[in-house]
Amino acid sequence: MVANIDIGQKIPEVKSKVYYPKEDKIEDITLPVKGKWNVLTFYPGDFTFVCATDLEELEKKYRDFKDENAEVFAISADSIFSHREWAQTSPRVSKSQIPLVEDFKKSMISQYGFLNEESGAARRGLIIIDPEGNLQYYSVFNDNLGKDVDHIYNAFQGLKYLHDTPNKEGHMCALPANWRKGKETLNIDLVKDIGKL
Repeated sequence: MVANIDIGQKIPEVKSKVYYPKEDKIEDITLPVKGKWNVLTFYPGDFTFVCATDLEELEKKYRDFKDENAEVFAISADSIFSHREWAQTSPRVSKSQIPLVEDFKKSMISQYGFLNEESGAARRGLIIIDPEGNLQYYSVFNDNLGKDVDHIYNAFQGLKYLHDTPNKEGHMCALPANWRKGKETLNIDLVKDIGKL
């Protein structure tokens, strides 16, 4: 659950500033981006160690996310100017084109349930929001544990498949454990399949 928002519920819009490292520009932004999947990755701070590896690994899947109608944003409580400096000086982050969102006032981090009350920083975590603006995935990590980007991308593809595959009457489409795109899904008859799986 994100603060008081549960899976399937609408995420409130938040306005902020974003730094686009590839273009070296700063713009205003409203998140989530309407009509697109939104992958929002939260991290404790710029110029930290594990955070740079998260962005480095997410960058490797960035084009794949974009090709699947998803926008990826990285968010921390750092200023937009800190984001720019980090993106230009870090050996790992300088390779990334993932936009960095400022949450200097910690409104988004608080509203989305990622504020670490003890440190005042964002917790390491990630949410996935569908094109209608509904929360579909929420995860919080130990701050010293980097994100498993292959798992995140697979979860995104699974959520996208479920979103694009409406249930037929009396049936439920589901994905089994360790599902991968192209693998068999579960087409469950809600009456006849009880106890058969």
